[in-house]
Amino acid sequence: MSHDCPISNISRRYPTVKMFEWSNRDQQVLEFIVESQEDYEMILEELKEIDVKIDVMSDDRRVHLITRARSCTAGVETVTESIEELDLLEVYPVVYESGWEYYRVVTFKSEEFGKLLRRLRASGFAVEVLKRGAFEGFLASSLSPSADAMFSKLTEKQMDSLVTAFIYGYYDRPRRTDIQSIAKKLGVPRSTFQEHLKKAERKVMSALIPHIQLFRAQLSNNMSIQLTAERS
Repeated sequence: MSHDCPISNISRRYPTVKMFEWSNRDQQVLEFIVESQEDYEMILEELKEIDVKIDVMSDDRRVHLITRARSCTAGVETVTESIEELDLLEVYPVVYESGWEYYRVVTFKSEEFGKLLRRLRASGFAVEVLKRGAFEGFLASSLSPSADAMFSKLTEKQMDSLVTAFIYGYYDRPRRTDIQSIAKKLGVPRSTFQEHLKKAERKVMSALIPHIQLFRAQLSNNMSIQLTAERS
């Protein structure tokens, strides 16, 4: 969906920036992954005008921030608030890209999803449903990342670099080769191959991390339930 919002507007002005959001009833956690140092500095200046607390990590191309108020615009109900009030399940993270916000929602009653769409559109949100379907088996399995979600951002050369590095044993422990040797076999400059490989690794990890965090949280919850049952 798309609407006028300070965070969405930043993603609209900087389309190459990756933006992810996790939130609860009290606060909002946003992660910005910025490739360009120039964009990074400009985004920091824009964030200073928003009521946020900025925690800059050691990697100067990543910015983590926590807002004191979850609402994007004062007096306007957020998408998350609408989802919660209709008792739907929101699956994080929310992804911001080129001025659009991408949400995943689980509902056990189709009419509730229809209410959500009507409610958002009535509030002025531009809403599009990109994918809709029933899940089978365990809910956690249905939320597994798709191949499109994992690899659609990779260029052909970046995909080739990952596959080639794996085939030659670059990811073995101990490694059976190095970047210089692979580049020599391919007949390309070392710097070129390394650039494709590192960009591919970053994109794959950016897509994987939210799902790993979700799965880890599920494991922790399952362990807590099992321990409680044993004590009783």
